[in-house]
Amino acid sequence: MPTSSARIGVITFPGTLDDVDASRAVRLAGGEPVSLWHKDADLRGVDAVVIPGGFSYGDYLRCGAIARFAPVMGEVVSAAEAGMPVLGICNGFQILTEAHLLPGALIRNDHQRFICIEQRLRVESAETAWTNQYQAGQEITVPMKNGEGNFIASPDELDRLEGEGLVVFRYLGDNPNGSARDIAGVRNERGNVVGLMPHPEHAVEPGFGPASPAGPRAGIDGLGVFTSALHALVAA
Repeated sequence: MPTSSARIGVITFPGTLDDVDASRAVRLAGGEPVSLWHKDADLRGVDAVVIPGGFSYGDYLRCGAIARFAPVMGEVVSAAEAGMPVLGICNGFQILTEAHLLPGALIRNDHQRFICIEQRLRVESAETAWTNQYQAGQEITVPMKNGEGNFIASPDELDRLEGEGLVVFRYLGDNPNGSARDIAGVRNERGNVVGLMPHPEHAVEPGFGPASPAGPRAGIDGLGVFTSALHALVAA
């Protein structure tokens, strides 16, 4: 994998679980991961940010509600509004909706159970900083693990997301958590901010990730999320 000078920050909150995995994914994609702490008052000159999964601040109040007010998130919001690529995975997706960088909200799964499965997805938008190395309509398989992954929004907002092409990933097969219109991930209007509930960072190395419909790409369906960011940064 070619290397890049791009520095991608990975934020750790108390309760974060997947920061090491996200950093590994950045490294395997060819970037340089930079560890950021929730109390950091600056982003240390990074070119992009990943907010990984877990249970920030123990999910007290509701998922992402406290993390949204962490010092580092003030910097992330400003950087995202200026165009920096920002990715939220699982709990990171929840934090981005709480920070109003992404629309909608994530609530308890409709079956009231935590799930850990291999999830098929369809890439609905390849026109983002985090999906440009996929094809629209491409099917991928990545792990998913959540208890509050049910994406909701008002009917008007859902119509807007669909009409403006802001749905990035959609669940295939049985809806795993009750998400409206099978939505697994969304983007902002500019396309630099993306959030998704499944975990692409757990499908970046052959032999370790889920089997893929693409056969030879088995286990690495999530790697394109991270190589997309590097490509977007080089092209910027």
